[in-house]
Amino acid sequence: MYITLKIQNLKCGGCANTIVNKLGELNNITEINVDNTNDSVSFGYSTDEDVKNIKTLLAKLGYPIVGEKNILTTKAKSFVSCAVGRMSK
Repeated sequence: MYITLKIQNLKCGGCANTIVNKLGELNNITEINVDNTNDSVSFGYSTDEDVKNIKTLLAKLGYPIVGEKNILTTKAKSFVSCAVGRMSK
């Protein structure tokens, strides 16, 4: 199965790099693609539990799904994730 999720706080390639790397560490997640233009992440998955885990991980990284809480501390996490992604390119 394949899904696309709209996310918040996506700013650049550094953000995308962090998301791809972290999601790639999970089992059963394939074909990860981050689209900065549409603020979305797409990926292949096996179970609904995989999607739930991805949503949780994205929020922890600072990129909650559109419609979820996006408080200041979450936005700050996205800046840290972005910087880590830029350094690891």
